[in-house]
Amino acid sequence: MKNQIKTILLLGIMSAILVSIGGALGPGYLVLFGVLALAMNLGAYFMSDRIVLAMHRAVEVSPAEAPGLHRMVEELSRRAEIPTPRVYVIPDAQPNAFATGRNPEHGVVAVTEGIMQLLSERELRGVLAHEIAHIKNRDILVSTIAAAFASGITWIAHAVSFAGLFGGSSDEEGESPLGGLALAIVAPIAATLVQLGISRSREYMADETGAKLCGDPEALASALSRLERGVELVPAESARPATASLFIVSPLAGASSVLKWFSTHPTTEERVSRLLSMAASRGRVASTRASALA
Repeated sequence: MKNQIKTILLLGIMSAILVSIGGALGPGYLVLFGVLALAMNLGAYFMSDRIVLAMHRAVEVSPAEAPGLHRMVEELSRRAEIPTPRVYVIPDAQPNAFATGRNPEHGVVAVTEGIMQLLSERELRGVLAHEIAHIKNRDILVSTIAAAFASGITWIAHAVSFAGLFGGSSDEEGESPLGGLALAIVAPIAATLVQLGISRSREYMADETGAKLCGDPEALASALSRLERGVELVPAESARPATASLFIVSPLAGASSVLKWFSTHPTTEERVSRLLSMAASRGRVASTRASALA
């Protein structure tokens, strides 16, 4: 119910941003952008996962093509008591991963070529547990819709500003090229701010759930530290602010300081600290149990 409410609120806010673009351009655009908002609502709900996968050129791989990857995904899915997600590989050297799909029955786990080359099997298993935790916790629909909607709003805002600046304007219709230019800047920022409000807490929850699924908080902590260094050294070929919230580590970590202001992730240091605290707590519990049995 909580995530359903989040989804409804998100769709409403993103629709309001889109309709505002039409209203700012002139009265004649309100109906057009209202219809566009409705179409994007339907498309974002049913096709957001395919849109995001296509944006990052992800390709589905079979168990024969990636046996180790499938084996870990299947094992962790059984532990999470969810259907086994489909597995995709992104042709990108930057080490990263994300999950998508509107529910566990349509779940997808996507990893980059870079992450499979960088991490050990133990660390990769921790990352996959984190992504499967997102699917288990049913919070990926909200983030995937946000990513798809934000990408659409950004594209539309840029197209409107381009048309306004180079296609001329009509005072009678109330069109404003400067207004279009302002929207090209303001609309994407507004969409990103909506994402900021819903994405950070979900990372902490996925870290905790994922650590429990794989039974190895230290492996996930180690993976996060190595991934942060990796994304700083290797720029993502298809990094976009609109979809950054989906990834386990922001693909924009090596970007300019201005983009970092809009980071959709909590700091890696804090996430690692929490995971190591979990590991220490598990160690104390195990030691207590061993002493009791002795």
